[in-house]
Order: sequence, then structure tokens, then C-alpha cells
Amino acid sequence: MGGSVPSFPTTRPSFVARLRSDSAEERAWAADRLVRSYWKPVYKYLRLRFRKSDQDAKDLTQAFLTRALEKDWPARFDARRGRFRGFVRLALDGFVANAEQAARRDKRGGGKAPLSLDFDAAEGELAGLEPPAPESLDEWFEREWRRELFGDTLLALERALTASGHARRLALFQRYDLADEALAPRPTYAELAREHGIEVSTVTNELAAARREFRRLLLERLREETNDEDEFREALHALLGGEMP
Repeated sequence: MGGSVPSFPTTRPSFVARLRSDSAEERAWAADRLVRSYWKPVYKYLRLRFRKSDQDAKDLTQAFLTRALEKDWPARFDARRGRFRGFVRLALDGFVANAEQAARRDKRGGGKAPLSLDFDAAEGELAGLEPPAPESLDEWFEREWRRELFGDTLLALERALTASGHARRLALFQRYDLADEALAPRPTYAELAREHGIEVSTVTNELAAARREFRRLLLERLREETNDEDEFREALHALLGGEMP
């Protein structure tokens, strides 16, 4: 999207590395990114893999992420031993096994204020998802992470374009690039031009600008989510395909 050869963002520490920062502000930012990136994959995994009820999955998701932040175990991740996604999934398996062994029914999360998570939206997204096969657990978790990465980037694009006064650009992007052709045919540039009372060339320019901004936001987010250049390029290829520069 926006060109076959991405312009890579400046190298910056991943959020996992920033969990180890001496700065409280950096650690808080990284903790927020951890929650935003992984709560939906964790919740869906609990629902599908462990067949947890809606409420039990909510409780376990809150407890798992709260413990991660309190005990600071993500900061001990060693990139030489694999991807962070696999590290999280294995930690979640262990957490669930311990919770089931203890068979506690008291309020999970240690009495802490619950994290602000939109479980209703996540529950809606479960429709049509199949439980992961035992031999493809890491692949399934990776796919859900990518889904959340794209979704969060689209929200960031919406906020950025709205804040900068480019509501028309956003509307065109949503109508064309996010069109669900299973529901209705994708509009042509000429049709979009008539709808908005602008030239076809303006539609072309607006869509190109929106795609560039989306790509910029996606690459920045991906850089923060991956631990080194190899993982960044591998994830980028999985997300956008095509030849890597």
C-alpha cells in the first residue's frame, strides 16, 4: 500500500526494550503498548484454544496482563530465543495451567483497577474464527497480532487525518481502500469524484497521500513491535508482501 518499496522509519528501540528503560515515562509508554498490542490475541486465544467462557476469558486476560506489568517478566525476554509473540503465548499457557490447577474462583487481578479493554468488540471479532490447531498455535497467535496491528494503525490514521483537517482524505480512503466488495462493488475514482464534487486527479492525490500516511504509521508501529532488523523485515514481508528492499 502506497508503493512497492517502503521507506523504513528511523531505527528505535522496540517497546520490549523500552520496558527496561530507566525512565518511568518510557516504561509506562511500553506497558501501554504491550496491553494494546496483545490483549485481543490473548482474549481470543483463551476463548478458542482453552474454550473459556466470555467472563472467564475476560478475567484471565485482565489477570495475565496485570501480572505481566506487576512482575515485569516481559522485560526479561531474550530475542535470541525466538519472537516475543511466541514468548507471550507460552507464558499464557503456563498462566492458564496454574490458574486451573489452583482452581480459584476469587476475583482475579489482585484487587487492582481493571484495564480498560473493549471486550465486546473482541467478542464480535470471534465470529468466524476457528480454534487454532495444536500444531499451529504460534502461527495463529502471530496472525491475530498482525490483525490487531493493522486495526490499531487504521485507528491511528483516522485520528491523524481528522486532527490535521483532512476529513475528505479519510473519507475517500475508507470508501475505496477499505471497501468490502462482498457487500458492494468498490467505487471508481470517477464515482468518488462526483460524490465529493472534485476532480478525479484530486481523488488520486488524496488517496496517495492517505496511503503514504498509513504506511508511515504502520512502519513506525512495526518498528516498535519488533526486536531487530531481521524480525522487522520478516514481519513487514508478512504484512505487505512483495520483494523486500
